[in-house]
Amino acid sequence: MTDPTYDFHGQVALVTGAASGMGLAAARGFAENGAAVALLDRNADAVEQAAQSLVDAGHRAIGIACDVTDEAQVAAAVDRAVETLGRLDMAFNCADVQAPPSDAADETASDFDQVNAVNLRGVWAAQKHELRHMRTQGSGAIVNCSSLGGLVGLPERAAYHASKHGVIGLTKSAAVEYAARGIRINAVCPGVVETPMVAGMLEGQAEAMAEIIKQQPIGRLGRADEVTAAVLWLCSPAASFVLGTALPVDGGYTTH
Repeated sequence: MTDPTYDFHGQVALVTGAASGMGLAAARGFAENGAAVALLDRNADAVEQAAQSLVDAGHRAIGIACDVTDEAQVAAAVDRAVETLGRLDMAFNCADVQAPPSDAADETASDFDQVNAVNLRGVWAAQKHELRHMRTQGSGAIVNCSSLGGLVGLPERAAYHASKHGVIGLTKSAAVEYAARGIRINAVCPGVVETPMVAGMLEGQAEAMAEIIKQQPIGRLGRADEVTAAVLWLCSPAASFVLGTALPVDGGYTTH
């Protein structure tokens, strides 16, 4: 079975958290289907290398250092992407951090603030400044990265799951607001996907992670390209009647 292909030639995509994991996979997916891509990440060296790898493969791409917790940086990065690449048609807001597992009575305010600054406020800022350009065009598609943690609750994950539930609320509200303006906004909710962040969790929280993986009926970790496939579809004309959804890409985790 071959992956579906899309014609994104003449279009521009922006991806946050694009230096590794699901963000980098999505950036590659957009590029391989013809889009010019702006890759944003707080790791300046890594995002430049990621963008250069796409350029070396014959694609049009730029890497921009951007900390999504700083709205001014987000605004400047989105503006730079549009100035350099000419427009903005698609975005995948994927920057993400985990909070250390903690009893809900023991979670620190600093951990709560950090995870929500990246996972929720960062998505809010990116979406806000993407919409500034898309509403002028009267077209666009945005996909925000939530998580299975946006759909369920798990022990010792209160701060992280709060941030991911928030992303879904943000997505649904903005989707309704912009539906009639030619802009579609959706979210994806990945399960446990093989990424550098998950690799660290597997090492540091082996028993808990093994239990979570067992809850994925498919019986394995997800792959970043499987999340990319959902993101590309949601951004494509094939999903023209889909908006405000929180699409699980979780190997069946949230079915039980």
